[in-house]
Amino acid sequence: MTAFAAHVPAVAGVEFDAALIGKFRQQGPRYTSYPTADRFVETFKYRDYLQAVAGLRTRGNRKPLSLYLHIPFCESICYYCACNKIVTKKHEKAALYLTYLKREIEMQGQLFADMNQVEQLHLGGGTPTYFTDAQMAGLMTHLRRWFKFAPDAIGEYSIEVDPRTVTPERVHSLRVQGFNRISLGVQDFDPEVQKAVNRIQPEAQTLAIIEAARAAGYRSVSIDLIYGLPKQNVMTMAQTLAKVIAASPDRIAIYNYAHMPHLFKSQRRIHEEDMPSGAAKLDMLALCIRRLTDAGYVYIGMDHFARPTDDLAIAQQQGRLHRNFQGYSTHAERDLVSCGVSAISAVSGTYSQNVKTLEAYYEHIDNNELPIARGIRLGMDDLLRRSIIGQLMCNFELSIPAVEEAWPINFAEYFAPELAQLQALAEDGLLTLSSDWCSVTPRGRLLIRNICMVFDRYLNHVPAHPLRYSKTI
Repeated sequence: MTAFAAHVPAVAGVEFDAALIGKFRQQGPRYTSYPTADRFVETFKYRDYLQAVAGLRTRGNRKPLSLYLHIPFCESICYYCACNKIVTKKHEKAALYLTYLKREIEMQGQLFADMNQVEQLHLGGGTPTYFTDAQMAGLMTHLRRWFKFAPDAIGEYSIEVDPRTVTPERVHSLRVQGFNRISLGVQDFDPEVQKAVNRIQPEAQTLAIIEAARAAGYRSVSIDLIYGLPKQNVMTMAQTLAKVIAASPDRIAIYNYAHMPHLFKSQRRIHEEDMPSGAAKLDMLALCIRRLTDAGYVYIGMDHFARPTDDLAIAQQQGRLHRNFQGYSTHAERDLVSCGVSAISAVSGTYSQNVKTLEAYYEHIDNNELPIARGIRLGMDDLLRRSIIGQLMCNFELSIPAVEEAWPINFAEYFAPELAQLQALAEDGLLTLSSDWCSVTPRGRLLIRNICMVFDRYLNHVPAHPLRYSKTI
């Protein structure tokens, strides 16, 4: 292989290049998994999952687990939302769901007996705090009955909250129940934008929850924002950013709104004439990057920024950053056990996804079987490519000799077509390439999804589903 450039270790930072983004902006996966979920097959069922868990036991697995619970209920609908959710004010539905969720947790706990040490827990939705305080306390007690949780100082136990539906007192109660990280949905502080997406959320309400989280001793407070929403422009975005920076969260995620009304009914309520142009969206993204980096935040990757003292930034500096279905993670790659409708597990070289409707979910559990609808067993090529994509997503560089040492391949021969594509990207300034290293440049970091797509065998050889992917920028 020809040495195209000497290796320069990856450095912190990201550069916004409008021309480069304009050239490479396209639809593509977010790579919270590889293969991506749209490649899962319905021939993978409950018994395949049992075999995967049995494989862990045969190998004497004692690595800590990650747990994810999906709570799909919401009080009201946010028009932009693409999550699997159930909008209802009938809380008795959540009570019934909780009964079945506990049964699934028990089934998983029995499967993982003696392999049930947990270092990560994440509750997502929907709105996890749709459950009452008493219901959440009972759920956490039930989890501890079937799994052994690492001490608070070691474990990462996070929950997503909607500031409109929790009080400062509830935030303190969640901390007592064991959560040490909290994520707040904000999206935008501008009243007109909030009205356009049906999410009225006064600034004071959000700030009160952040203050409560600080007082309660959460290790990390995260805020989610979205750019590209209806009625947004650079001026409104600047005002929202100023308020967010003043609140000083530990982490900030700024997501690109993917407007796909052909897939998500709620998005059809958004008026097309209110949508910002593509150029306006890029201006907002550039503003976000500039304001946050000027405020001292470190660009982690994809949509994420963090304080230099935050665990995410430290893990990235030390080469310990990982990526899973919940985004970036500070813990080494763990087997992920997920419960609830549509939840995805990653166990022993397999992915498996639960059924997406309550009716099917209840039926499976009534039949005393896990509610798995589809999945995939990863081959050697899948595992290799997943490792490479993960390293690029988290570290922005790839050591070719390290890949060859870990896998039985000659990189230049195995990835000859991919290297040709990488060389073309290098000529455009997205990366530097040598015989030993592939390093993403600061200009290329915003386009990391495009770079990772080079290694996606399913995109290259199997018909893609472009309408299901968001734009890479």
